[in-house]
Amino acid sequence: MSPDPFDDADERLDAREIDGEPFGDVVAALDGLDEGESLCLVNGFEPVPLYDVLAERGFEHETANLADDEWHVEITRP
Repeated sequence: MSPDPFDDADERLDAREIDGEPFGDVVAALDGLDEGESLCLVNGFEPVPLYDVLAERGFEHETANLADDEWHVEITRP
């Protein structure tokens, strides 16, 4: 695995390890964040559809592509 640019995130969720649709797990993890905390979401593809959901809910995000099948998204509750 490549070095994680968001290794300082408060929480981590590797969606590649979830059986089935991970959206519910992602939302639950985001709901658990306090103001100023961040979640590093690891995914096998760039989760572009998630970006609109994050914006609608007031989250900020930064994305890093570490390999063809490894994307890290740091999501922060401002």
